[in-house]
Amino acid sequence: MILLTVLFLCIISTYSASVKGHNTGPRINNDKLYKYAYSTEVLINRVKGSIEDSVGYRISSDVDVNLVWRNPNNDDDQLIKITMKKVKVENVTERPAAKNIFRGKHTENIIGKEYLSALQRPLVLQWTRGKVKNFYSYKNEPAIIQNLKRGLASLFQIQLHSGAAREVDISGKCNVTYHARQNQVTKIKALGTCDIEKTGFTSHNELLDVSIKATSATIYVLEDSFITSVRAEENHVLSLNFQQTTNAKIVSKQKLELKSTEAGPRVIAAKQVASVIKTLDSSYVAVPLVAEPLKTDCQNCPSISEHWQAIRKKLEPENLSKAEATRSFLSFIQNLRKATKEEILQILRSERSVVLPQLVDAVTFAQTPASLEAMLEFLDFKNGSSSVLQERFLYACGFASHPNELLLKSLINRLQGQIGNSEIRETVPIIIGAIIKKLCDRGDCKLPAVVRAKKLILGGLDKARKDEEVKMYLLAVKNALLPEAIPLLLKYAESGEGPISNIAASALQRYDTSFITREVKETMNRIYHQNHKIYEKNIRITAAAIIFSSNPSYMETKNLLLSIGELPVEMNKYMLSLVQDILHFEMPASKMIREVLKDMVVHNYDRFSKSGSSSAYSGYVTRGPDASSTYSLDILYSGSGILRRSNVNIFLFNKNIQLHAMQVVIEAQGLETIIAASADEGEENLESFAGMSAILFDVQLRPVTFFQGYGDLMSKMFSATGKPMNVVKGLLLLTDYSQVLQLQSGLQASAEFQGGLAIDISGGMEFSLWYRESKTSVKNRGALVVVGNIIMDSFFVKAGMEISFEIEATLDFISTVQFSEYPFLVCMQMDKIESPFRQYVTKYESLPSGKRYTSRKGKVKLLAGSEYPLHQENSNMCRKVFSTESDSSNSWF
Repeated sequence: MILLTVLFLCIISTYSASVKGHNTGPRINNDKLYKYAYSTEVLINRVKGSIEDSVGYRISSDVDVNLVWRNPNNDDDQLIKITMKKVKVENVTERPAAKNIFRGKHTENIIGKEYLSALQRPLVLQWTRGKVKNFYSYKNEPAIIQNLKRGLASLFQIQLHSGAAREVDISGKCNVTYHARQNQVTKIKALGTCDIEKTGFTSHNELLDVSIKATSATIYVLEDSFITSVRAEENHVLSLNFQQTTNAKIVSKQKLELKSTEAGPRVIAAKQVASVIKTLDSSYVAVPLVAEPLKTDCQNCPSISEHWQAIRKKLEPENLSKAEATRSFLSFIQNLRKATKEEILQILRSERSVVLPQLVDAVTFAQTPASLEAMLEFLDFKNGSSSVLQERFLYACGFASHPNELLLKSLINRLQGQIGNSEIRETVPIIIGAIIKKLCDRGDCKLPAVVRAKKLILGGLDKARKDEEVKMYLLAVKNALLPEAIPLLLKYAESGEGPISNIAASALQRYDTSFITREVKETMNRIYHQNHKIYEKNIRITAAAIIFSSNPSYMETKNLLLSIGELPVEMNKYMLSLVQDILHFEMPASKMIREVLKDMVVHNYDRFSKSGSSSAYSGYVTRGPDASSTYSLDILYSGSGILRRSNVNIFLFNKNIQLHAMQVVIEAQGLETIIAASADEGEENLESFAGMSAILFDVQLRPVTFFQGYGDLMSKMFSATGKPMNVVKGLLLLTDYSQVLQLQSGLQASAEFQGGLAIDISGGMEFSLWYRESKTSVKNRGALVVVGNIIMDSFFVKAGMEISFEIEATLDFISTVQFSEYPFLVCMQMDKIESPFRQYVTKYESLPSGKRYTSRKGKVKLLAGSEYPLHQENSNMCRKVFSTESDSSNSWF
């Protein structure tokens, strides 16, 4: 009985692991002609779009299959001939006659006589145990025709037993899994594992990039050891990571069905494959089964100069905060990527107006060897008078979506050459640092140019003696975030003076918490608690922030909390506000803080009731399923009521990654003498100074100085116009994704997503001795446009979809301080201005003859403006400030 049970289980296992009765491969009978109906179709649409709204086309034909030769020593080694006949090209979805571009068109008129003839020439496969061992076709056939034949041939790649394999077909060498049962075989192809020549690029930051999910399944039905039907479906879903409603779906289907069998030509008797192929047609050659890349030329596209003339007015400075400017910028980049160096130089040299900086942005973001060579030849770094264009070029390099070694080499050579403008000389190493970070992030840290650049920055920092040089290299390290630079940063943070110490500490703050070692935390504790020397408040609160953000121990947290009450008045209030913000926003340190607050020595009314105007607050700008964004506003005053530092941050993040979208820091020092006030401890000898520093999309920019020194302060106070100073203005390419998707059918789809931002960040500081009031403002204006294009171009038919969205936004941060009395009045405001949000979807099909079908849909909505909430204490203070202003405006002088 046991023996019978075991035998039964063995039979069941054998039955379920292979097609019934077959363990080798499918075979074709001698002297038979198998007549099939074949079709392949492609559909393009949004992910949730209906089939009726899709665009695409179907290629269908009759297919004859017959055996040409069978190996006399191996019945499973066969040569089969496959011939496509009666080819048709038609709509996939039903459409009214007026919208059907194929109506009344003969196949020969659509495909072309030469292409149709080539497509209907037979192909030959060496088919061994269901695997395509060799693919024979005609030499010099058009690539698209060869690929369509490869797509049909790939359907004959099969095995009859369950199991995993690595096999080659039109998609490349891929991992496949077969599931066989009874007379059916299902093949699942893991498209992500396919080895095939890939072109294109992706965005540096995952949050700004595009995700793609691809699936492929083929179901075979067999009868009497031969294939009676094949159904294959392949899906590619692309979506923008931070806005997944901006998406596209490509569906490719193939169907092969046996219609009849009749008497066919006799097989050729021979021993060798080569002699059989020569007998069939001496023009046959063995070609790879893997797809051949297609080269497309833009028909009726405008020249670079024509395109520039059409859009240049839209890129004038006053239009830069409009979506139309960003959209024009993106389309021009696409054209620039096809241009030669000479064509680009001609435009650069012919342009002399205010749009030249925007032209420099576009050319640099094209990121081709031709565009880089053109820019380096156009810009004369020895000439200090063209610094605006040089700076725009450098910043565009820093924000590059896919920088390469050539770009880094070029900037190193410029740094080691003559640079006429001192500000440009400071900017070059800062941007080199940003490029090092991007190359290292993608695993290219050992490239010769990267190694050279790292030595240049670290060596420069170690050998620098002048303060300006030290700051320059510290900012470069702040961008590069090299782990080997941490000891140098600790040295300058702890022993440096003023701005140098601040930059070093702020650089450490940008490192991932995994790099904040025990040594780093010990140094930050010494700085905060002033164990060895007196430090400015700015660096002390940065040190506290680093400790709180890097898994602080119980004693570290307790010591920080115990210090509240022993600090200068405004620093007391700031630290108290910082702790409350950590608890309110449930930051990682909140658990440890709550644990420490159980100790009544720490948690008492005296310590947590300190007065002052400094504050720290965080909140959400947006919260969504795809991505969220947060803001934080920190502001620190001196004991006399004058601003020491305001810090505005905006972060974007999803489940996997975070992006520091923006930081604007305004710092001021040494202004107490103006109002005859006393400076705080450790700040008695500081030079009068005010300036602004910005981080934009993880790239630290060169800081801007409002004034430095008492004399400079006085001259700018009397000559002040009240207009803000520009920090950064220009066009940025944020999302830059381009990939070719090879479909199993033989067709190729190109997927391109680009996201651009026209940005204008300005800031200012107004100071009135008469009204004893100071006001700092940061104005952020921008227009974001993202455009995605999915194109299926087979040369004889083109189908595609463009999806896009755009938004024009303004975000203002204003801090007003009235120090006519103490405690002084402080009001902080963060306002989002009402802005339009537009979405568009355009789908189309077209023939070379010019016949075209187009569908356009759009949706527009107005995003309400709002004032972001801060803590209640700030709201109460703002009421008093505006009440005072109202009273003074109605009084006599």
